[in-house]
Amino acid sequence: MATVKIFNNYLRLPFLFLALVEIGVFFLSVYSAALVRFQESDAKYVNIMINFDGGDIGLVATIFTSVMMLSMVALGHYKSQQHFAPGAFAETVVRVMVSLLLGSFSLIIIFYILPVTKMGRGFHFIAFLLSFFGVITVRAIFYHCIGANILKRNILVVGAGERAKTLISEKGGSQDGVSYRVSGYVALNGEPVSIPDEKLLQISCDEICSYALENEIDEIILAIDDRRKTYPEEELVKCKLAGIKIVDPVTFLEREQGKVNLEMLHSGWMIYAPGFNRNDMKSLLARLFDIVSSFLILAIMFPVIAVAAFLISAESGFKHPVFYRQVRVGLDGKEFSLLKFRSMKVDAEKDGKAVWAQKNDNRITMVGRFIRKTRIDELPQIINILKGDMRLVGPRPERPEFVEDLATKIPYYKKRHTVKPGLAGWAQLNYPYGATDRDAYEKLQYDLYYVKNHNVILDFFILLQTIEIVIMGKGAR
Repeated sequence: MATVKIFNNYLRLPFLFLALVEIGVFFLSVYSAALVRFQESDAKYVNIMINFDGGDIGLVATIFTSVMMLSMVALGHYKSQQHFAPGAFAETVVRVMVSLLLGSFSLIIIFYILPVTKMGRGFHFIAFLLSFFGVITVRAIFYHCIGANILKRNILVVGAGERAKTLISEKGGSQDGVSYRVSGYVALNGEPVSIPDEKLLQISCDEICSYALENEIDEIILAIDDRRKTYPEEELVKCKLAGIKIVDPVTFLEREQGKVNLEMLHSGWMIYAPGFNRNDMKSLLARLFDIVSSFLILAIMFPVIAVAAFLISAESGFKHPVFYRQVRVGLDGKEFSLLKFRSMKVDAEKDGKAVWAQKNDNRITMVGRFIRKTRIDELPQIINILKGDMRLVGPRPERPEFVEDLATKIPYYKKRHTVKPGLAGWAQLNYPYGATDRDAYEKLQYDLYYVKNHNVILDFFILLQTIEIVIMGKGAR
């Protein structure tokens, strides 16, 4: 499955094609709904198409389509890293319904603000139903095609040692998946073999190019343990000149999983790979994005913030503080005071020792459980964002005690502090809440992906897809 990199984010072409088709579905649903709803003669129908209730139906269709597509994106329908297990279509039906309901609710607000775009209830309902059945039909066809080999890239792995073993055992790694099919592994002379025999190809290093051409290999992953000892340079050059793409395991897994694999990561890759850069223009755009978005969120969420503050205070008999301050580690390791709604008892850490939040933690209050589940407890961090301590999007800030401990156990851990921490993050989209060293290890891989590839466009889509976490209640404790 072909992949393109747009705004530093990997996107698979079939998903882009799917998005374009569904844009057409939403757009045509509005016009078809007008025909079904009004059932006028041809001449009158043309007038409806040109001038609808004083407004242009083209504008109505554009707004309807834009809002529905944003809702689909928010619920993760076009994620390049998604995989489709058997029986997943039923879940897709539910998620599409939730997405369209979210879009419809948003449209009601837009109609109230801009009456010229208003769709009548019957008209809106028909467009909703046509959109739902249209999207489900398109996705049924898409899932059938994506499950077949016609859309998969043929992958050849050169190397059969420990790096290749790590590659094949990595979750979501070089196993037959949605976007690729592993043709086999080539063992090199002098390299210890760690791959199961049934996965090895019985060819020599001198036959790599001929095998690749005969079997229509699209991409070669170079997973060699020691390139100084075993490196089929001539064969790889032939493959490259023949139009076969050659990538290293870290780049392959970054593209397929949306994370930087720590087990295979080395400093040389970080030096030569594109990304991992900071500049004044990027910082300025990020700051403008944060300020504008923060004020918009405050304006929309102010009633929620006020109600949450009242309930927290009422639960404690108006005796204890509503907000909770905690020292966290920010940009370049500098500490700052993070602001949150208090969701735990006031003596949650009475011994002064930092403790990870656990599942069903008895320190969490009744109101606290709800605001943590819905992420309302994080909203006061908008103040931290406006002050410049944080960004809307970035790695989640950790406590200094945890940072010092994890930095001694996990390589490259402090590299996550080369960008400002954020309210929402790439790791939160892709990995559930974690309270162990292993969870921190896994989340760091996603944080490093963000550090490498972050920009305002990626930030916008991360922020948009955070809606899925709130609606589905993912990863909260």
